[in-house]
Amino acid sequence: MNIPMVFWLVPIASFVALGMAWHFFRQMRKEDEGTPRMIEIAEFVRRGAMAYLKQQYKVVTIVFIVLAIVFAFMAYVLKVQNPWVPFAFLTGGFFSGLAGFFGMKTATYASARTANAARKSLNSGLKVAFRSGAVMGLVVVGLGLLDIAIWFLVLSYFYHGSSMALVTITTTMLTFGMGASTQALFARVGGGIYTKAADVGADLVGKVEANIPEDDPRNPATIADNVGDNVGDVAGMGADLYESYCGSILSTAALGATAFAMNIDMQLKAVIAPMIIASVGIFLSLVGIFTVKTKEEATMRDLLRSLGLGTNVAAGLIAIATFIILYLLEIENWLGVSFSVVSGLVAGVVIGQATEYYTSHSYKPTQRIAESSKTGPATVIIQGIGTGMISTMIPVVTISAAIMLSYLFANGFDLSMSAHSIAMGLYGIGIAAVGMLSTLGITLATDAYGPIADNAGGNAEMSELGEEVRHRTDALDALGNTTAATGKGFAIGSAALTALALLASYVEEIKIAMVRAVEEGQQFIDSAGNIFNPESANMLDYMDYFQVNLMNPKVLVGAFIGGMAAFLFCGLTMGAVGRAAQTMVEEVRRQFREIKGILEGKGTPDYGRCVEISTRSAQREMIFPSLLAIAIPIVVGLLLGVAGVMGLLVGGLTAGFTLAVFMANSGGAWDNAKKMVEEGNFGGKGSECHKATIVGDTVGDPFKDTSGPSLNILIKLMSMVSIVMAGLVVAFS
Repeated sequence: MNIPMVFWLVPIASFVALGMAWHFFRQMRKEDEGTPRMIEIAEFVRRGAMAYLKQQYKVVTIVFIVLAIVFAFMAYVLKVQNPWVPFAFLTGGFFSGLAGFFGMKTATYASARTANAARKSLNSGLKVAFRSGAVMGLVVVGLGLLDIAIWFLVLSYFYHGSSMALVTITTTMLTFGMGASTQALFARVGGGIYTKAADVGADLVGKVEANIPEDDPRNPATIADNVGDNVGDVAGMGADLYESYCGSILSTAALGATAFAMNIDMQLKAVIAPMIIASVGIFLSLVGIFTVKTKEEATMRDLLRSLGLGTNVAAGLIAIATFIILYLLEIENWLGVSFSVVSGLVAGVVIGQATEYYTSHSYKPTQRIAESSKTGPATVIIQGIGTGMISTMIPVVTISAAIMLSYLFANGFDLSMSAHSIAMGLYGIGIAAVGMLSTLGITLATDAYGPIADNAGGNAEMSELGEEVRHRTDALDALGNTTAATGKGFAIGSAALTALALLASYVEEIKIAMVRAVEEGQQFIDSAGNIFNPESANMLDYMDYFQVNLMNPKVLVGAFIGGMAAFLFCGLTMGAVGRAAQTMVEEVRRQFREIKGILEGKGTPDYGRCVEISTRSAQREMIFPSLLAIAIPIVVGLLLGVAGVMGLLVGGLTAGFTLAVFMANSGGAWDNAKKMVEEGNFGGKGSECHKATIVGDTVGDPFKDTSGPSLNILIKLMSMVSIVMAGLVVAFS
């Protein structure tokens, strides 16, 4: 296959991203880490985070080895799968885990340096934290594009010469997304259970019962809480968005291979177009990163404006660049496809702004939650749940509009429902997801910034750096809460578009599985008794053959199971946090009771014991929900066939997306309502209103940091598992 010269921009961009990540990491390491006490605390957190990650990777490695053996059996014995799949699966998991590892390592080195920089000025602290967060963003996009470039080159060497070659290449590459999804789910669920067990234990006993400040060194769970911020919101989020980023590019490439199957030259251009857009997005993300700065007496809105400027500059530039890229590639209907990309970008901005409105205490919804604390924790809970439910409207309407517009722009508003019209429309939806994620380098930087700022505040408190420094780190932390909530909204929105593109890719994988089955001697007979020829059929024919329509009870049953899976998964992860938190609460109470002098500051808490409890609980509790997410699509596929799987994916996507937005926004709003009271409103710290908002924040913790964020991985993982298992379903269902 003659690979065009422009493709080499993909590996070049990946190396630039990784090189700049290394540069920012080196810059951060040159900053002063502060006093001996600050260095000691940072080392405690670093050691705990690496110990947890090492233990998690041991468990995940066993799961990956077992699954790789299963895929090898399917490929080489049952012959229902491409022989490259086991290897692609392993590399996807490896690179996803590596992205999380690098991001977390950076975050654990950056927190004390951010606190120390805040001793000089607010702007210094913001720069250190944000540039360190940028390491996470750049590592994710750099490793993602590197993985894609390597696999594209390798598979192009073995498959070439026909239109089916690119279809085979792109659908095979999609399977490394399952490896990334599996790793991401373990990282998100395990990290979420870890961090929230520690956070709930620290808050309920320390702040409510013992009436001591957040991050007080007298609290035994404080170090575990700081460790949890890194393993959940850095390593977990990095692995999650690595999968979304790669999944959007690969599913769009697969849809492009299908849409232009009759024109090999155009087909190749459509396949590499999302890769080129993502590559240019790396360079423009760097431009945005260098624009982020603020003034010393900045308000919350000033800080939000600073980060918003960086992300909006990058988004605006990639929108312009997309028109140029697609024009130069001479993509069919390049103008319409370019507007599909803009639809995705605009959707990302709107969802981010809506999330900010519903979760920042600069706006009415969160202010009302804080005000409701005057009548106790019950009204805080009611107001927070109501706010979260209402907040789902804008993201759902926005994603719906983005889906329709990107579909219609790409197919030139062709409503004929012809096979080519549908394929072009689906390609538009896929490339809209690429547009939303093209500036992930800076978008993820704003999200990874949050836990770094949070840890910096903890370090400042435990190191007793003084009111002025703590005031600055509190401002950075409050900003981090909002950017984390915005980042979660963005991740959920991108997951919805990516999952929809993966749904279309699943149909293409069914076609390949049927072709493979026919080559092995299997026959498919339709309801009229005709022998089905998959090679001459289009996408609509496949859907008709498997009776994928709302009158088929298998589709409806699958949709119900998909919706149930989202709630079941949330229930299991919430229950896991509850059990782990109970153990943590009992341990913190025991230490306050048995270790003399802790509350007077004379005794030393056993921090290691709390870290051990969180680690053990997370490892034990994460396995069942994660394996269940893998098992459900397989069982539904074998029992209900392709129609049931299509229903499952649609039900899981719609219920999972809405539920994830609700949980993330409720949790973010409760957290910032607590921050608003802590700033001196409604009685300030230690008041009854403060205790009421702490209860709300405690309920919101697993909402926003465990169950909610894990849902966007669930809906993508179910799609990925379905794609990988398509051959098995076609052969045996």
